[in-house]
Amino acid sequence: MTTIVTAFSPGTRRGFELLLIVAAVVVSCAAYALVGLGVDGTLPVRLLAIGGGLLGLGVALHLVVRFAAPYADPVIVPIALLVNGLGLVMIHRLDLADGTSLAVRQLGAAAISIVVAGIVLVVLRDHRRLRARTYTAMVVGLVLLLLPLVPGLGRQVNGARIWIDLGVTTFQPAELGKIAIIVFFAGYLVVARDTLSLVGPKVLGLRLPRARDLGPILVAWLASVGVLVFERDLGTSLLFFGIFVAMLYVATERVSWIVIGLGLFVAGCAVAYQLFGHVQNRVRVWLDPFDPELIDAPGGSYQVVQGLYGMADGGLLGTGLGRGSPDIVPFAESDFIFAALGEELGLAGLFAILVLYGILVQRGLRTAIGVRDGFGKLLAAGLAFSIALQVFVVAGGVTGVIPLTGLTMPFLAYGGSSLLGSWIVVALLLRVSDLARRPDLPPARPGAALAPASPQDENPTQVVRLP
Repeated sequence: MTTIVTAFSPGTRRGFELLLIVAAVVVSCAAYALVGLGVDGTLPVRLLAIGGGLLGLGVALHLVVRFAAPYADPVIVPIALLVNGLGLVMIHRLDLADGTSLAVRQLGAAAISIVVAGIVLVVLRDHRRLRARTYTAMVVGLVLLLLPLVPGLGRQVNGARIWIDLGVTTFQPAELGKIAIIVFFAGYLVVARDTLSLVGPKVLGLRLPRARDLGPILVAWLASVGVLVFERDLGTSLLFFGIFVAMLYVATERVSWIVIGLGLFVAGCAVAYQLFGHVQNRVRVWLDPFDPELIDAPGGSYQVVQGLYGMADGGLLGTGLGRGSPDIVPFAESDFIFAALGEELGLAGLFAILVLYGILVQRGLRTAIGVRDGFGKLLAAGLAFSIALQVFVVAGGVTGVIPLTGLTMPFLAYGGSSLLGSWIVVALLLRVSDLARRPDLPPARPGAALAPASPQDENPTQVVRLP
């Protein structure tokens, strides 16, 4: 029996991606129509405009991917577009209740963000070029994190100083700063992981790193504490330190770094609780949100309580789109959009949205496993962890699992800064996945025989049964 080895091309699967994009737009438009039918029994006037705009953006990005990253993961763009579309639906729902027009502005922000994501894909043809800019990324990331502290430029909103005033609009630079910091972490850890993996003393059965190697994690810890102290931003501080510890574990595969990171996190929380009133307030709201004194106090638990009541009212299947009262929750379009969706879609709807996020994170981690270079592995893992941590922190804060932070749900919540950062994360994951899925050999026709590599290898490979 003779076996002929043939070249195998995994295919670009761009047609499958386009099909998923159309399905994502159809689901979003159906939800948009249900909002109108639920509120006043008629189809929304802007149904075709919103649906057409979303479809145009998705197809435009699909064409850019087809041209600039043909082997990129075909699931990432449709998932991101679907979550973005569901966010637009809920923001439109709140517009109808509040008499605002935030959905149109959010669609404009989505258009800008997707255009920027396309530019990133076209300009950055190989993610390994970022490794040469490791320390530049560090400087850019730190500058973006510190910009809100500049007098006259930074703005304090709801107690947190995380915004800068650009005249015509405001912007949250930490959304881009976290991406630059992830690039720096990936570039630094791919060089230093051998040193950080060296074995140190064994304590309680756990092999700890050497004391001299604790510098990087202490610097990251101090930087995250600095964000918490000076900008009063608990969410960014938690996200920043969590990403570093996760990437450190991926680089070294040592559980001791996780234990050390959790220890430093607990110590930092304890010190911050003792020193800062806003941290104490967040913890009190978390532990006892139904305390009458806290509900009516400025910066108290009114928002949390209304969000919990709304999700409880939604129950398992929700009140139905357009039939709840999510507008009574303060900042329902941004900080509490997860609770608003929980009221009208119920627990089943929230689980469906979390599954979408889970698939997005899984595709990012799968990209990290598949790519061949160490920098790409750490970069993709860091980007995937940033989405996972952000979703966990927001969903945990809204549902009372952890104290509330100032972060927002990626793609879902109202805000151009978050949307821009999220779509750039998608662009970078597409770029890394393109190299991860790209075959080593040039694509060949299915069934075509593998071309001989050398004159000595002209005969087909044979499987021989030994006697």
